[in-house]
Amino acid sequence: MSPQPPIRSTASPPARPDASMSLLTNVMDHSLDEGYVEAAARRDAEEGGLPRTLRAKLGLAAGLVLAAMVVTVGAAQARISAPVVAKEREELIDRINDETSAADALEDTIEKLRGEVGERQRAALRSLGGDQGARVALVAGATAVHGPGVKLVVDDAKDTQSGGGGPRESSGFSDKGRVRDRDMQLVVNGLWESGAEAIAINGQRLTSLSAIRAAGDAILVDNRPLVPPYTVLAVGDGKKLSTTFEKSADGQYLHSLQESFGIRTSISDQEEVRLPAAPSLIVRTAEPQAADAGKGNGQGTADTGKGTS
Repeated sequence: MSPQPPIRSTASPPARPDASMSLLTNVMDHSLDEGYVEAAARRDAEEGGLPRTLRAKLGLAAGLVLAAMVVTVGAAQARISAPVVAKEREELIDRINDETSAADALEDTIEKLRGEVGERQRAALRSLGGDQGARVALVAGATAVHGPGVKLVVDDAKDTQSGGGGPRESSGFSDKGRVRDRDMQLVVNGLWESGAEAIAINGQRLTSLSAIRAAGDAILVDNRPLVPPYTVLAVGDGKKLSTTFEKSADGQYLHSLQESFGIRTSISDQEEVRLPAAPSLIVRTAEPQAADAGKGNGQGTADTGKGTS
């Protein structure tokens, strides 16, 4: 019995698990198109075949060199322009000093001329039988004065900031701990009523034409802004003036501001206070009184247009 030939299997090889996803498999196996592969090969051949890491290092080095050049050029230009800036600064300082000196000289001239005008006014009054020039100048604030008096300091409450609300907000001030123009008006009027002969706030002499107003959160005296603390100097009998003011209604009002809103105040007697003259005075008309009306006593009338603050 002849042996049977071996049985060869004619079955096909087992199918791949991803056989049903042949398109995706082809895309994954050949992610780069042949044209792109050829272009990349030509580019590498043209660049000399340098490795990418070396090219990156060379590019970084070139960038650093360029940045260093920019910094060096900038430093050189700054060094060149520094003397020019210094020279311009010195010229500006010299101009400021010159203008300051000129302003001081003009102030000295104004004081000298004011003294001459006052002397001529007194001479004219003496020729008419009286000399009230000094008294008129004192009342009008035309001359600087000094003598015993009081020093009253009024300041905002601690940690005062704008933007808050409160019962004192209605007059234009957003913080109840701020000193308002109305407060300073009452203080000044209280000092006048208590016997003050002359008053100045932060070096600003007050006259019968002076006005204390507000602009935002700032207090203006004769249109000049002041900053706290507000130092009020008043000439008069120091002890009597301070006692009378503290007992007055305006002094009690100031005390209530301190108790209710934390506004800081202090008053002290001074052996001598010095007040400057008012910066500008305007006399609109001044006419001598008729001889029959004045009875020859040299008294005259003057309409200075003054009002009360």
